[in-house]
Amino acid sequence: MNDHYYTSSPESAHRYAPCKYTYRGHELHFTTDAGVFSRGEVDFGTDVLLRALPENLAGRVLDLGCGWGPVGISIGKNWPGCAIVMSDVNERALSLAAKNARDNGVTAQTVISSGLDNVPGEFDFIITNPPIRAGKQVIYAMFAQSARQLRDQGEMYLVIRKQQGAESAIKYLKTIFNEVDTIEKSGGFWIIRCRGGKKE
Repeated sequence: MNDHYYTSSPESAHRYAPCKYTYRGHELHFTTDAGVFSRGEVDFGTDVLLRALPENLAGRVLDLGCGWGPVGISIGKNWPGCAIVMSDVNERALSLAAKNARDNGVTAQTVISSGLDNVPGEFDFIITNPPIRAGKQVIYAMFAQSARQLRDQGEMYLVIRKQQGAESAIKYLKTIFNEVDTIEKSGGFWIIRCRGGKKE
């Protein structure tokens, strides 16, 4: 059986690959591997997401579905005052994320979790490139959990391709957040900002 990047314990043979990425003047070096999302490079959607983030991030920040850590580590490097939490269901990916944080001098907490099931507390920012291939039921549950664990003035930023359901995702997000805006579109990828999670 082929591993998916949302497999909890990938069994594919290791194929490590280095990755270099520059974010807001910071040169970052990562180790990636088989059995995780986007081996060997920061994928285009994640890059668009990172570059669409506001100029000032502060407080507690969750990189939800972190993979090998490009989002959380880039944020931690540029905004070292943030308290970074990185979560993923994939044990191999999370191990890489922890290593990559150390290698780049970023302090981050890593949590094995399906969605936010094992992630405690509330967040000022939740940033995610959601695992679209895991299916709508999985990612919508992640969105609903995020709405509940986002602080009152908090914001969630996510990236989703138009052809993979951006418009229907926005319709759903509007049922669980007070404000939902598309703040960037590039190469078919939409960056969506959500504010004011409804905590029913």
